[in-house]
Amino acid sequence: MSAPLTRPKRKNPILRTRLPTLPPGSRSRVALGLTAAAALGRFELQTCRDCGAVQYPPREACHGCLSERLVWKLQDGAGELLATTVLHHSNDLFFRERLPWRLGMVRLDAGPSVVAHLHGDIPPDAARVRVGARLDKSGQAVLIAFPEQETPNMADDRQLREMTCDPKFRKALVTDGKSAVGQAIVAALAKAGADIVWVGNTEPWKKSPGIEEIAVLPQVTLVPLDLTDSRSVTELAGEIGGKVDIVINNAEYHRAFGIAARRGVDAARGEMDVNYFGLLRLAQELGPALRARAADGQSSAAAWVNVLSVYALANFPPHGTYSASKAAAYSLAQCLRAEMRLAGVRVVNVFPGPIDDEWNQLLPPPKLAPAALADAIVAALRDGVEDVFPGDVAQEWLARWRDNPKALERELSV
Repeated sequence: MSAPLTRPKRKNPILRTRLPTLPPGSRSRVALGLTAAAALGRFELQTCRDCGAVQYPPREACHGCLSERLVWKLQDGAGELLATTVLHHSNDLFFRERLPWRLGMVRLDAGPSVVAHLHGDIPPDAARVRVGARLDKSGQAVLIAFPEQETPNMADDRQLREMTCDPKFRKALVTDGKSAVGQAIVAALAKAGADIVWVGNTEPWKKSPGIEEIAVLPQVTLVPLDLTDSRSVTELAGEIGGKVDIVINNAEYHRAFGIAARRGVDAARGEMDVNYFGLLRLAQELGPALRARAADGQSSAAAWVNVLSVYALANFPPHGTYSASKAAAYSLAQCLRAEMRLAGVRVVNVFPGPIDDEWNQLLPPPKLAPAALADAIVAALRDGVEDVFPGDVAQEWLARWRDNPKALERELSV
């Protein structure tokens, strides 16, 4: 059983600060299929359409019949541990800082044998295990073997924590505490064991509903933050930039307008100023600090979460300008992900469907409850997932977009 994680001690200023390094990240283009599935929290392997063989590692043709008709299919990961070893020496800079490191050979029930990282609760002798795919610090998929049955404190495993962004004992910033979504995220982080949660409050003089309930939580500290004000963002970054481990940018400006429904650009400008430029201001000020602390001890800087919208994939005309601002934010988040990956900080993009809030009240159910969105964010951090589509609408939208983006565009314009 994994030993429960303990609250980290105050940093000794005399000791060196471990600088961020990355595990080997080179992958072939075909192997990126494994990474694409892991980014969504799925373990998929290539399966041949002709002979049904399941194969690993990924390759261009089937190892059994040489067919090129290969598809990625979800696997349950069940298998048998054949052998284990413990790495005590490595010339790789990433692993040299994290030794000892357990590895093992697992024969999957689906057929192939794989080399996987081993969870600490797996015994050293032969045992039944389940294999899953996770993203490592370089943003590439790796395989990790877990005990067949859940064990206490599984998320506290030292090797697993290197591949996830568990909020436990970490310090988080939630950019908007006035919204129902923001308040639900704060409550979920506190429940997940976050050490400190800084909560942005744009207008402290206003008594926003629900703000007093989260303010009394022992982990919570309200801080002034206005993403439309560069000075406000800079001042906050100067105060907590060297301490924050997880940034959750949930601040947004949402108006239900298309192009012809409203004259002028004031609403669209407001949406862009918060949804796009707000993210840009925040990334410019806090991004360098997170990158610098990405290997700083047990609870290092780990993740940046952007609460976007499934409307970022395809414009929803009744919310047309809002969709456009979220599409711009999505593009910027991809740039942020590329820059943060150099230090091993994960950028998690969340694409919810319509949330049960003021600006979606005229849309019919199903709508996503703020608490469900908050739980999905915490689960993504714990599992090391990169892209999250919480709710039935988001899942359906994603499936239709993947199947035929042009057809989805036509369907939305009806």
